[in-house]
Amino acid sequence: MAASAEIIDLRKLLAERFPHPAVPRATGLFTGLPFLDQPAGGGLPRSALTELISPRISGGSASLIQALIRGAYRDNYFLALIDGRDSFDPCGLDNDSLRCLLWIRCRKASEAIQAADLLLRDGNFPLVMVDLVLNSPEELRKIPQTNWYRLQRLVELIPTACLVLTRYEMVGSAQLKLVLENSWNLETLEKQDAISQLRIVVKRSDVQPEIRSQRSEVG
Repeated sequence: MAASAEIIDLRKLLAERFPHPAVPRATGLFTGLPFLDQPAGGGLPRSALTELISPRISGGSASLIQALIRGAYRDNYFLALIDGRDSFDPCGLDNDSLRCLLWIRCRKASEAIQAADLLLRDGNFPLVMVDLVLNSPEELRKIPQTNWYRLQRLVELIPTACLVLTRYEMVGSAQLKLVLENSWNLETLEKQDAISQLRIVVKRSDVQPEIRSQRSEVG
């Protein structure tokens, strides 16, 4: 914990000495993926937690993560993936795309929450993803709801979109809840445009209309 505190202090010092241009928080993070941007209201909301629930096996969440990484490289920004079960497979992504990625490999959900707490105090990543899809329900039930509300309070202070991927609904403080409504088979995966066939619907949204109606400019 002492090392983590030193990292936070160092980042605060760098932010003071080398401030980043202010990013409007009243805009969504436009991902360039219509099946995600449209139900999210023009992009993933910044300064908020979004929970994406993938209840079915082979629902396409891994392909979505790869698509978001490609989009970050295309639009020239960095993103972080907190891998709750050390399950991310970078195969299929070229080296250029991976240069924009900070990959944090965790063995347990509790480690993923700690990593999210650290990154959301930093504020330098436009997108932080927390992948808990493969963590066991027994493990996830041990996460107190107070942890999620703490993460929400942290992200409210920065222009970051935080996307939490889960197997079932569990993030009480999420302002936007989405559901991945499909199950892929081998035939689907063999199609070149398989990613475009993902179906995402809104389960609940507490995002302010003025935030959802705007999107960040690309390029």
